[in-house]
Formats: sequence, structure tokens, C-alpha cells
Amino acid sequence: MPASGVRLARTSDVDGIADVNVRSWQQRFAGTLPEEALAGMRADDLALVWAGGILNPPTPGHRLLVAIDGSDVVGYAAVGPSQDGDAVAGDGELIALEVDPGRQREGHGSRLLAAAVDHARSTGLTTLAVWCPLPDEPRRAFLQSAGWSPDTAFRDLLVGEDADGGDLLVREVRLIVGIDEPAD
Repeated sequence: MPASGVRLARTSDVDGIADVNVRSWQQRFAGTLPEEALAGMRADDLALVWAGGILNPPTPGHRLLVAIDGSDVVGYAAVGPSQDGDAVAGDGELIALEVDPGRQREGHGSRLLAAAVDHARSTGLTTLAVWCPLPDEPRRAFLQSAGWSPDTAFRDLLVGEDADGGDLLVREVRLIVGIDEPAD
């Protein structure tokens, strides 16, 4: 087994995936999502959700990939057909891309992104989209350095209540990239 790489997720990976999920969201969304929501994330609850997604993908073409270093899960990516209302045939979505905060800048994110694109391309998708929270400038910069660009679409997600009891919204922008096979 290689020291590091990317492969399809297995049910034996769900605890590692959930741990990465919690650590990365707590670090990445601090100051954006409600503190109590981040503090209340439980890896064992998320592991059950991830296991369900591996055993019973939401639709054909959905895949969960993991970045590994030895036997450790250090990141994950989920990819599948787009669920956006304006999607057309051939549109896909990078649903998730997370790398453990302590393992970033080691190439795992780039390997996950490349594997997700390869999988999407192999299923006939020609375009991928990803929704990126506006305050998450490092994620946007990473994706844009890989050729993704904004397409002017945005959405506001309700993530809780503010201190005054009003709606707490996070604006997300959509980035897209063409993944057609390059001409020879």
C-alpha cells in the first residue's frame, strides 16, 4: 500500500472521515457558523451518515473518496451529479472536499481534487460545480488556482440564529470548471 494516495472510501474508513469532518469544519467555519453548532458536532453521529452514503449512495454516480497516509484517513471528497436547479446533462458537483487541518499543505487536497475530477469524467460528466462559502477565501483561492472560476450564481444558507434571534445566513458562491477530456 502506498504511503499516501486516494482511493474509494470503505465502511472501515467512516470513523476517520467523521473525525476529519469535525476537525476541519471546526477550524474552517469558526466565526462563520454558530459556535454551539460547531462544538456540538459529534464524530460518531457523522460516521453513521458517512456509512449510509457509502453503502447506499444518494444517486448513481455519487462517490466518496479518501486521502490516506499509511492507514490514516487524512481527507475526503464527495462527487456526483449536480442537484442544482439549473443543472443540465453532464453537470456534476464536488459536494465535499476536506483535509484534516493538521495535514494540510501536504498535497492531499490536490490529490483528492484530481481523483474527484477523474471519477466525474469517467461517469460522463463534463462540468463540475462547487459551492464555496464567501468568507472561505483560502478554499476559493485553492480552487481558483486549480482552474475553477465563479459563474455568478450564489445562494444563502440558513445556518442558525444571530444574537438577536434573527436568521443567520451564510452566502455561498458557485465555482465551476470544465472537465472534458483535452483534445490530443
